[in-house]
Amino acid sequence: MLKGKKVLLGITGGIAAYKCCELIRLLRKSGAEVQAMVTRHALDFVTLTVLKALTSNEPLWDGDSGRLPIEHIRAAEWADLILVAPATGNFLAKVRAGIADDLLSTTVLAGWQKLAVAPAMNSQMYLNPATQENIGVIRSRGIRVWGPASGDLACGTSGEGRMLEPKELLDLIDDALAPRLTEKSPRCVITAGPTVEMLDPVRMLTNRSSGKMGFALARAARAAGLRTTVISGPVSLPTPAGVERINVQSAAEMRDQVLSLLPETDIFIGCAAVADFRPATVSPQKIKKVKGTDELTLTLVKNPDIIAEVARSEQRPFTAGFAAETENLEAYAKRKLTEKNLDIIAANDVSRKDSGFDSDKNSITLYDREGGKTELGSGDKQELAERMVREILRLSGITEHRSWC
Repeated sequence: MLKGKKVLLGITGGIAAYKCCELIRLLRKSGAEVQAMVTRHALDFVTLTVLKALTSNEPLWDGDSGRLPIEHIRAAEWADLILVAPATGNFLAKVRAGIADDLLSTTVLAGWQKLAVAPAMNSQMYLNPATQENIGVIRSRGIRVWGPASGDLACGTSGEGRMLEPKELLDLIDDALAPRLTEKSPRCVITAGPTVEMLDPVRMLTNRSSGKMGFALARAARAAGLRTTVISGPVSLPTPAGVERINVQSAAEMRDQVLSLLPETDIFIGCAAVADFRPATVSPQKIKKVKGTDELTLTLVKNPDIIAEVARSEQRPFTAGFAAETENLEAYAKRKLTEKNLDIIAANDVSRKDSGFDSDKNSITLYDREGGKTELGSGDKQELAERMVREILRLSGITEHRSWC
């Protein structure tokens, strides 16, 4: 998603500096070029050798005798985004005051329009009124402040001040460098996760789904320049940066939300595991066991077929679906493609133990209504989502809008 993007990663002297190694790995995996720039104190936590190996670039720092006199200007102009992570309380104070007394602070002074900071410090330092005032002023200047989070701290306490995790920072970088959205940007609506049909106040019928594939698609769609909304059943996943999220529970609730957005939807991706049936009646009280019987009879009624309804609507968007099958994968996928009038369908074998449900990996083959077949292969769900979104954009005729910040 970040192919061709240039990220200058400034590392200051905080214990959270160790997380930068994983962040660099994720950035490189996403296609970004990374240049590390470190303060002297940062070298107490991470070495130049490690940073060079991870970035494939010589790290920049004040002790580099071969450094150009205007290295800070060159570096600021080179970067699409400057991220300082971790950003200590001392460094935030420098940013607020405009102090430029080392390579990183002079680079930030020159490239502040591209700057994002990820604060990391002890909670008492973070909550200090001076730090809070510094962060408020920094934000007021249009500089992105990402975090901090709450959790366990290096000092042994717990509270605010923990630097965001590398995956969270990667998501924010994706959003910051994604094409700028306007009212004319194409709209993509994605359903994700399971739906839940209540039997009584404590029991329910549902489908097995973690929502990971749907949220990966949402992240990929936003990175491609689409105004993206994910309509999700109950899942414990963070909302991708820049993506609108609507939480629902039942299939009927999901249908209502999908149809309400249909007039402004250009691409619809049905990735949710929607329950095919729901109880004919929902008991207002917990259903009790009946003494003397070992059976319970339930009457189920059919739920609305959301994706089929979208595909046959007068305001029909480009419609993509999923076929999660345990056997006869190609035959069932092609039949669903035709019967539901879809433009494209992603077939995945959910009987495999190494991918599919609850996993970060998947295996997908795409079939389209023109008879085309595209093997996306097996791999990380995010990587597959990016490939699938590119294929959807190609088939739909919607091109990516490239206006980078």
